[in-house]
Amino acid sequence: MSKTILLNVRTFASGVDLTGNSNKIELSAEVEDKDSTNYASQGWKELLGGLASAELSGEGQWEAGDPSRVDDASWAHLGSVIPWSVSANNAANVGDLAYLVSALRSDYKLFAEVGEVAPWSGTAKSSWPLVRGQFAHPPGTARTATGTGTGLQLGAVPARKCLYAALHVLSVSGTTPSITARVESSVDNTFASPTTRLTFAAATAVGGQSLRTDGSAITDTWWRIAWTISGSTPSFLFVSSLGIQ
Repeated sequence: MSKTILLNVRTFASGVDLTGNSNKIELSAEVEDKDSTNYASQGWKELLGGLASAELSGEGQWEAGDPSRVDDASWAHLGSVIPWSVSANNAANVGDLAYLVSALRSDYKLFAEVGEVAPWSGTAKSSWPLVRGQFAHPPGTARTATGTGTGLQLGAVPARKCLYAALHVLSVSGTTPSITARVESSVDNTFASPTTRLTFAAATAVGGQSLRTDGSAITDTWWRIAWTISGSTPSFLFVSSLGIQ
């Protein structure tokens, strides 16, 4: 990806798309530096990497009155750990760059001076690593039947690392609709004999989930999202992101 102007950063918080209510999104990650300097350090400091953390902060225009609006969602999420997926400048296609994290919604600010467009701002602090990955399912494609997504060549998972996955169910319609999404892996892009690595809980309403593998090595290099849908005239809009960390 070449240098880019930020015009379309997509932000998904649990089951809410904050894109139309945000004009600033910042992600940061840091590792504590621990001083281990001693008499054999030849006059130079020696530092070791300590605990890592990440933070997501955002701001934009305030709206309320519906669970999909930023005020309703912020109050519902405040004090809770939820999945987040943020695009680099687009989330329209499978394979677009994504940053995903499971993070605590730690603060929420709203309103300003008279005459201003009502603003909001807030922060989320990591409970899981900030993962650089890809979108495995875009937000604009409604799903009404069981199916599978496009494969991504994310690579193998080394021992003591994990495959991380986020699911954001943005809208649900129909009679008794239900979607159960899962993450599959394969040795190649044919997915002739896919292996299910993670299975999300069945979702019947707007919301989000995060999952990760157990830290065991996985030699498969291809990954995809798949889903089972049931109900009468069901329809779901959802986003999924995957990454290895």
